[in-house]
Amino acid sequence: MPNGNNTNQQLTATGYLRVSVFAEDVGRPASNATVRISPTINKTQVIEELTTNISGYAPTIELASPPLEFSMEPGEGKPYSEYDVSVTMEGYQPVNIEGVQILPTATAIQNISLNPLVRVEEQPQNLFIEQHTLWGIFPPKIPEEDVKPLPETSGLVVLPEPVIPEYVIVHAGVPTDTSAQNYWIPFRDYIKNVASCEIYSTWPTSTIEANILAILSFTLNRVYTEWYRGKGFNFTITSSTAFDQAFVYGRNIYQRISEIVDYLFTNYITRPGIRQPLFTQYCDGKRVTCPNWLSQWGSKFLGDDGLTSVDILRNYYGQNIYLAQAEKVSGVPVSFPGVNLQVGSTGPAVRTIQTQLNAISNNFPAIGKIRVDGIFGPQTRNAVQTFQGIFNLPQTGIVDLATWYAISNIYVSVERLAELV
Repeated sequence: MPNGNNTNQQLTATGYLRVSVFAEDVGRPASNATVRISPTINKTQVIEELTTNISGYAPTIELASPPLEFSMEPGEGKPYSEYDVSVTMEGYQPVNIEGVQILPTATAIQNISLNPLVRVEEQPQNLFIEQHTLWGIFPPKIPEEDVKPLPETSGLVVLPEPVIPEYVIVHAGVPTDTSAQNYWIPFRDYIKNVASCEIYSTWPTSTIEANILAILSFTLNRVYTEWYRGKGFNFTITSSTAFDQAFVYGRNIYQRISEIVDYLFTNYITRPGIRQPLFTQYCDGKRVTCPNWLSQWGSKFLGDDGLTSVDILRNYYGQNIYLAQAEKVSGVPVSFPGVNLQVGSTGPAVRTIQTQLNAISNNFPAIGKIRVDGIFGPQTRNAVQTFQGIFNLPQTGIVDLATWYAISNIYVSVERLAELV
């Protein structure tokens, strides 16, 4: 049965929570960390106490949530319940996260990084998850041109074509707030965070895809045009909904959103005759209306009617838009070979994956060591499946585009860490 009595709302449905804990100083999953779950409205009521495994995961648990229909129509009632998550481990600074959002039928993923304890009396790190943008009150987007004027090639734009950056620097405030913190966030993690802030993972797949493509294009336009750097700022994008997109440092994401981002993250929306990703602005479509921009609630209803993601996007941004793919993914050593790797595959690409998985297994020992022979056999398939399970990918044992780039990104991270040790 679901746990907890989270709000005065009906909590007649069930959502799921998976907590992952990572020790920053050693670059490894934090095993044997203690995870406690409490309803946000009753912080003293610990309804679950869990221990993380060798991969840093606590068991996935059921939690009470509002009915599914609350996330399917605006104004029906708050569609998610809220829980607090606290993590403690000997020798590390405790972390408390307030307001983890649990949607019905959805798996919420809460990733937590622990820093070593410098002083015994050091205070816990406290993170607060703001309300979802479709429920809370947020400033509406200040309109901008959807195609930016570009300076000459000798000017501020230095990219010959759109590329997927390794990181984006997110300014946690309006552009002129010099007191706001800047966060270096891996590109895909940023997109997953924004999508989890902006839409509900219970919506139709085509709606989620359309909204993620809009978020991707919006972000890549900021990257490609170096919009804020051109104005003298030292960040890529802000977390202010008046200027950019919602982003909450440390918030939970959703499994379904994560998987869709992993398959779409190299794509963006554009139009014939322009070099840049379209600046795809959007609004909720209920509190704020925005002609010629994507309406989030409107896109949900178009998804209900069976429209594809591209048809939904063309409904808002024009019939001449199309999807393009970034030529390059920055920060990875070898590009995706173009075909999925599975049992029976052979060659250099298989050898690359085997080498990278072995390096990753130094930090994630559940993966285990495999023979580097360029032959994709059962041992390699099992290592791939274990990797996919650890990093929230479908456990197919097949190296598709999403798995290839996930392995490559983690490999780069662990190799950098090894150089520092």
